[in-house]
Amino acid sequence: MLDKTKEIWFIGIKGTGMASLALVLHDLGYTVAGSDIEKFTFTQVPLEKNGIPVKDFSADNIKPGQVVVKGNAFKEDNIEVKACLDKGIEWQSYPDTVQEIIAMHTSIGVSGTHGKTSTTGLLAKVMTEAAPTSYLIGDGTGKGIADSRFFVYEADEYRRHFLAYHPDYQIMTNIDFDHPDYFKDQADYTSAFQVAAEQTKKALFVWGDDPRLQTIEAKIPKYTYGFKDSDDFQAVNIERSTQGSSFNVLAHGQDLGRFEIHLFGDHNILNATAVIAVAYTEKVPMEDIKKGLLSYQGAKRRFSQKNFGDIDIVDDYAHHPTEMRATIQAARQKYPNKKLVVVFQPHTYSRTKKYQKDFEEILSGVDKAYITPIYASAREASGDISSEDLVAKIPGSEIIDLDNIAELTKHHDSVIVFMGAGDIPKYEDAFEKLL
Repeated sequence: MLDKTKEIWFIGIKGTGMASLALVLHDLGYTVAGSDIEKFTFTQVPLEKNGIPVKDFSADNIKPGQVVVKGNAFKEDNIEVKACLDKGIEWQSYPDTVQEIIAMHTSIGVSGTHGKTSTTGLLAKVMTEAAPTSYLIGDGTGKGIADSRFFVYEADEYRRHFLAYHPDYQIMTNIDFDHPDYFKDQADYTSAFQVAAEQTKKALFVWGDDPRLQTIEAKIPKYTYGFKDSDDFQAVNIERSTQGSSFNVLAHGQDLGRFEIHLFGDHNILNATAVIAVAYTEKVPMEDIKKGLLSYQGAKRRFSQKNFGDIDIVDDYAHHPTEMRATIQAARQKYPNKKLVVVFQPHTYSRTKKYQKDFEEILSGVDKAYITPIYASAREASGDISSEDLVAKIPGSEIIDLDNIAELTKHHDSVIVFMGAGDIPKYEDAFEKLL
């Protein structure tokens, strides 16, 4: 249990979720510290900026009287996990710790295969306009506000972690099958979301076009959002430009007014509509909603843009076919007159095998595709598929690695999109140094 008289020690504090949670608890007045691998990660920057100690793993870090929060990735072969066992010190999980914060607030969880991080960030911005709001986002961002009314958080379905949560409201963006290394099949995956829905207390908001979300049963009000007349919250009169999108939203047929976002692609209009639906239901003033939407600049590694003369670079976390299609649509909206070059890092062998045909079809539709070696996870070091198998089926595509990254410099008057959930930023960084 969280206790302000004790140090909260994070085993694996640099993980994106763990870093966010450490920041939230630090802001809420807890004494926070933790450990992780030596390798530099972007998540340690805000930790250090806030004076949160980050140490290398050591058995000496584990002391009686601490509240130990263990990262999901760490098992008994980790020196600090072993030290907990040797010293008889119990730990609590990341999800259990998040649930303690959920219980203190009017809480809103965002779950789904795609769009969690972007929607959580957008929701946090909107609710912050209306009232003190603490939030926990999967891109390593976290903020705790003393006496906050709302707590907005990203709910990750992997290994059913989000079933530790019992929020007041929940947005479910979609249920596309994912994590084939854990879930048996689509039915198994959908069943996790069914339980999450049953644990939601006040209302559920689901995308109206996902047939699997329509099968989810809830004893609380279940509202749909989308583009159809049958949706409870419907985006209409949509205008798209190179500056973003604007649209009206109808709530049960009533026009709530015109909204504008500096974000691209239909998926972001849907995310914004879900946010408007929750905020409206919680009686947030319309002007606060509009202001929050307009000022939101996006989450880390979600269509992050940089310019180098006639070459624009987009960095995106997309690694599933649905996400890739959405990112490509957004790039076409933002850069309609530029050549579209994609550098894709397949993420895990099982996912690459499962969606091989989708990846081939999607990447055949861009102007030029480059594929890096497959990113292997700690859970899955090898597999019976390679990036060469994809390249063989994608016309004009090539393998790219750090030794031939200079190939990209020939693409003038282009937008180059780096896509993936692994260590693809290293390729982007190497390319930017050449520029």
